[in-house]
Amino acid sequence: MKTEKRLEKLLDITGENICPNCLGRKFSDIIPGPGNRKRAETLIKTFKLKKSYNKCKICKGILENLEKTADYVEEKIKKLNLEFSTLLVGSRLPEEILRADENINNHLNIEVESIKKEINRELGKILKERFNCKVDFKNPDIIVKVDFRTLEPQVWVQINPLFIEGRYRKLIRGIPQTKWPCRKCKGRGCPRCNFTGKMYPTSVEELVAEPVLKATQGSGSKFHGAGREDIDVRMLGKGRPFVLEIKEPRKRKINLEKIADEINKFAKGKIEVLNLKFSTRKRKVEIKTSSPYKIYRAKVKLKDEIEPSALEKLKSLNLIKQRTPKRVSHRRADKIRKRRVIDIKWNIIDSKTLELILKTEGGLYIKELISGDDGR
Repeated sequence: MKTEKRLEKLLDITGENICPNCLGRKFSDIIPGPGNRKRAETLIKTFKLKKSYNKCKICKGILENLEKTADYVEEKIKKLNLEFSTLLVGSRLPEEILRADENINNHLNIEVESIKKEINRELGKILKERFNCKVDFKNPDIIVKVDFRTLEPQVWVQINPLFIEGRYRKLIRGIPQTKWPCRKCKGRGCPRCNFTGKMYPTSVEELVAEPVLKATQGSGSKFHGAGREDIDVRMLGKGRPFVLEIKEPRKRKINLEKIADEINKFAKGKIEVLNLKFSTRKRKVEIKTSSPYKIYRAKVKLKDEIEPSALEKLKSLNLIKQRTPKRVSHRRADKIRKRRVIDIKWNIIDSKTLELILKTEGGLYIKELISGDDGR
């Protein structure tokens, strides 16, 4: 009886002009089934409803024409020549359709799925079959956006970033981690930077990103490192973790072993990358916010001759209160940072030279720890 009364009201409101999708959706809370069209078939068979109708008074024919909408989407994706394995669909509908759907729900006193969700889901199903891909609600490769507010549906494709994680070693000095815009022209190009817009000819970021951009046909990149080293020092050992973010990649099916070889060949001994693997946006955040310990090796030359007994005092180093160094005070907040020295070892090279091996928390300025930075 509940179903019959609701059906009578619904047919009266719509003048019996309602498509199977919209009909089934209004009974999704009381009629089981694998989909709204199946629910509609059950209603039509049970209550001997007519199958013919004019344009649906709720969706205005959108749900009946999703195959044609999918044609627009397919044309757009093929024109962009995209590679992807996951997608998500979003849509914008005319206000009159949204209001009609909501008003009917209120009139029938029901809470069922909105028309927008059904359109997104059903279009997603069609595209899933056409492109042999999966629907991903969390991290889709692309997001298809369809605007139904115009005479013909307008389609946009949002290409989400590709994330590649790995480690890099910086084998020579004089290279910044990321591209450094010229201080004078702010990247526009001037005589000081030889019209490159950069303070330095290259960077770890550029050496890593260029071969990847070429392979993925991305529009740009962003380099996320787990901390950074000074320009005039090397980065050796196991290497520094990083995530490379490729913006709007048209190609995603790339061989990372081959890419690593291409990066190392392109870098010509300046840097090398290792352990490349596909990653996620979440991992990018984790790497940027991590503050692991670091191991440094420094060669120190002293004014006076070394007193071995005095070196023993270094073992007492623990919590360091360090003010922002002079050399970075123009671009870093002037404050006191607290970092720990975890371990310190040394080797005496000659009477005035020693090698220090320090294990510290990330964020401790090592040059200033050694020099004192005038007591800062």
